[in-house]
Amino acid sequence: MAHHADQQTKRPDRPRASRIALVIVAIAAASAAIYWPQAALETAVFVGWSLVVIAPLVIPGILLAGWIIASGADTHIAAAFEGNMRRAVFAAAAIGAVTPVCGVTVLPLMAGLLAGGVPLAPVMAFWLSSPVTDPAMLATTAATLGISFALGKTIAAVLLGLLGGAGTLLFARAGWCADPLRNNALVGRIVAARCGEKMPFRMAIWADGTRRDVFRRQVWATTRLILICLIPAFAAEHVLNALLHPEALSSYVGHKTAWAIPLAVFVGAPAYVDGYAALPLTRALIEHGMSPGAAMAFLVSGGVVSIWGAMAIFPVLRLQPFLLYLALAIFGSLLAGYGFDAVTAL
Repeated sequence: MAHHADQQTKRPDRPRASRIALVIVAIAAASAAIYWPQAALETAVFVGWSLVVIAPLVIPGILLAGWIIASGADTHIAAAFEGNMRRAVFAAAAIGAVTPVCGVTVLPLMAGLLAGGVPLAPVMAFWLSSPVTDPAMLATTAATLGISFALGKTIAAVLLGLLGGAGTLLFARAGWCADPLRNNALVGRIVAARCGEKMPFRMAIWADGTRRDVFRRQVWATTRLILICLIPAFAAEHVLNALLHPEALSSYVGHKTAWAIPLAVFVGAPAYVDGYAALPLTRALIEHGMSPGAAMAFLVSGGVVSIWGAMAIFPVLRLQPFLLYLALAIFGSLLAGYGFDAVTAL
């Protein structure tokens, strides 16, 4: 943790940059409202409703992240991940595949763990495996697409996490891998909230005024992070889905061509709505001739490569680990598609 404590002095708060970004966003929103008032209203309603819908998932993640820091549990978590890296990566990939969180929901916890000194490899493993499936998604996928797709997604989630962790370990000695968080005010607030004096573990944080204060500061920092990441992400989702209708994908991946699986990743993932909404869409595409492998690639890549998912991660990770995340996610999605096609062809 000492390394990241030193980083606190290197991550100054930059209110000027934040204000400039807010001004740019405000100008863009005002321009959209003037020139396309109906579209701007629909986008605003979609963003607001999306925030309400995900609140039951995001709020527990924010509170959990705050409790982990205020209770001192982060020290124990970091110590567990700093042991045998292979074992930590395998555990993170397996836990991520059965944990009911998506990439955005787990964002505050993962950013906090990185700020607290947890190595990038197990975090990357969890980050890549968690959006693909979970117990509820497993049941819904089985009911919508069949048992083979449900099991295939679960296996793909674990293997994608293992690929992510193993791929990250190859760069373990790189400076950006040891310090993967961006040097900005947004991350600086999380680092400042985490990198104070170490506290012994105590579950009942509400009995200690200092711990309550740490909890409040961390909750506010992560809430601000989530809102800044999610609002433009949901706006991008609405605009993109309005421009690219799902039916348009059939002409690209509707036949068993050599490019069906790559196109399912590179064209289908940006049109991904969410895990549950994608299931009936995928069923419709399969009925129109999409190959099983292309459908699997679409489902896996949509959770980890979608534009709004990437937008949520980009403000947190530095460019090199962010590009590594995208490369591993795309490569893993392609492998999942080709592997599932090969298995179903037997």
